[in-house]
Amino acid sequence: MTVSPEITARLSHIKALPAVEQALSFLERDVDRTLEEQIELAAIPAPTFHEREKALAFCDKLTAVGLEEVHLDRFVNALGVRRGKGKGQSVMVEAHMDTVFPLDTDLTPRREGSRIYMPGLNDDTSGMTSILTVIRALNEAGIETEGDLWFMGTVEEEGVGALGGMKKHMSEHKYDASISIDGAGFGTVVFNGTGLRTCEINFHSKGGHAAGAFGKVANSLYAAARCVVKIASIEVPPESGTIYCVSNFHAGNDAGINAVAADSQIKINYRSHRQEYLEELHEKIMKAAEEACAEETARWGCDTVTWDTKEYVNVPAVSQSADIELVQATVAVMKDRGIEPKLVQGGATNCTMGIYAGVPSVCIGSGGIGGGAHSLEEFFDNTDRHIATQATLLLALVMAGVKE
Repeated sequence: MTVSPEITARLSHIKALPAVEQALSFLERDVDRTLEEQIELAAIPAPTFHEREKALAFCDKLTAVGLEEVHLDRFVNALGVRRGKGKGQSVMVEAHMDTVFPLDTDLTPRREGSRIYMPGLNDDTSGMTSILTVIRALNEAGIETEGDLWFMGTVEEEGVGALGGMKKHMSEHKYDASISIDGAGFGTVVFNGTGLRTCEINFHSKGGHAAGAFGKVANSLYAAARCVVKIASIEVPPESGTIYCVSNFHAGNDAGINAVAADSQIKINYRSHRQEYLEELHEKIMKAAEEACAEETARWGCDTVTWDTKEYVNVPAVSQSADIELVQATVAVMKDRGIEPKLVQGGATNCTMGIYAGVPSVCIGSGGIGGGAHSLEEFFDNTDRHIATQATLLLALVMAGVKE
């Protein structure tokens, strides 16, 4: 994409300021402290809906680096502000605090060469500590911005949290731009949001003895199986980010191995970059459940299988132009740091909820090298991390403006 001359000139001017040069140099020196801080915060268990302890610890960190108005909002997001001179745009920089691991997960770090293995270290404690080092760099260089810089750790990003912390906060607050930092790596620019839905479908029949009731009752499990087969046959538009996955199937128990299951359940996750495709897919899945029940009922002719559904996640697909100021500025700072940016049409990140609230938003990486996300073998490698934090600092300054 082409970056406007105005943004290019703004970035060049900001980079030439001695204070900015000092801040960029500081970020390169601060990587080891940032990593130790990352290990410290990752050692606090924070599964989705259980982030308070980690949020309070992050508030302590935000206070220690001099932010004002540090607090937990009513949704337990942790945030504070570095006030500008009141003339520029207000910019939010955020990373999510929750992880996918149960409270009793062993969070002992294990070092192997330059890698540190630790659940949650990469996704997304790396983003949280990138925020802290950027603030320290601003302070070290004495940089004053025109607009306010807000920094936040969000809750409920993962799983059935469904980006809820960001969604709730953005429903009550307004910013001119939002920058999400999520996971290791650098160069990918997420500027649209994939639509997400997760639901369960429950099937109900009379049940009975596997022998005594045979031919006299329908089987809820058979209806569920018919439904899964129908879902597996659904074709989706190529290159639209449209996918589906039946991820859970539950019925009966070992004690009732000779029983017809009265209740069965499947759980499904499905998503698409385009909302109309997501809605069409939803209708096909619901139709599959209806047809499966009718077919199982007709097969035996003496019982009726019914169904109902419960929705866990419903995040709309959203989009914004790649030509907006924030996306152009993100591309510009990446190229300036020697990274060729890759623009991504969709993604399941907090960026979605910024766009949904009408705030120009992007999601970028925290730098370094990461892998094994959402597994017990998750790892982070600090190599060249400063490239990403330098770009994040420059992006925040391009958007908020710098007081000379």
